[in-house]
Amino acid sequence: MGARASAELGRDPFALDDPDAYRRWRDWKLARAPSRVEELLVEVDDPCRLSPAEREAIVARCRSANMAVYASRQRGEGKDVARLLGEQMGLTRLDANWLADEDGISTLSVSERGTRGEFIPYTDRPIRWHTDGYYNPPERTIAAMLLHCVERAAEGGGNRVLDHEIAYILLRDADPAHVRALSAPDAMSIPQREDDGDAGSVARQTQAGPVFSTLPPGGDLHMRYTARTRSIAWRDDSATRAAVEALRRLLDAGGPFVYSLRLEPGMGIVCNNVLHERDGFVDSAGHRRRLLRARYHDRIAGTHASYLGAWAE
Repeated sequence: MGARASAELGRDPFALDDPDAYRRWRDWKLARAPSRVEELLVEVDDPCRLSPAEREAIVARCRSANMAVYASRQRGEGKDVARLLGEQMGLTRLDANWLADEDGISTLSVSERGTRGEFIPYTDRPIRWHTDGYYNPPERTIAAMLLHCVERAAEGGGNRVLDHEIAYILLRDADPAHVRALSAPDAMSIPQREDDGDAGSVARQTQAGPVFSTLPPGGDLHMRYTARTRSIAWRDDSATRAAVEALRRLLDAGGPFVYSLRLEPGMGIVCNNVLHERDGFVDSAGHRRRLLRARYHDRIAGTHASYLGAWAE
């Protein structure tokens, strides 16, 4: 039974009233989950020009874990490495987010002056668990992203990553009510941001939405989340408070599905916007951390609705 037939039968693993579909997909997903971070690694010659085998190896890991880590001896200091790698993954709709460079790709490094220095990605401070673009409106949902390391920090700057589908499984297995609460259309709200250069002007409207949702056309699971405690409002009811606390404990606990890595020059991660966090770091004259980040409204080609294939047959 293929994706179309499964959809016509209404078999949706993310529907709380379809426990059989969920159980089948859950077993299929867990059987393919990597047991260690090394299983995510793909060595490539040139990320700007992947061979068919290199591309398929990256996509295969993204099918099973929603992410892959690549390593190349070529540092790829130019912006082309992010743009061309994204295109090879079927990622073309860049999100030209605020503070990104003119080409829509962000250069993440410590900024000591100007507006960028006021925002945590452009500092050396830790960044808590989140998915990218959680403050975006639905029409600008971030479905995929990539990070390419040009230079590492002298100390620190490591990342931890967690497949958001695994987070969903762990939370639903603990209590389906947690998933129900976090799927409410107003579960999490990001307050409006005022324009610093124009008193009284609103740069971004309040954005409310669910933590868990599915994306068209194939019903892929999307997660919109931040562990920050400032400039965020959760729905004020006991079910939501319990779900948020359960998710916080899950992320803090770590476990076998949380992978730790430190990107070295020439390495990067490409993913369907999985959960991630960053350690604080220290730069030096010889090692000033610099990463290229590209966010996309597309999902990685070849990974759409992967749960509607073999698990339903």
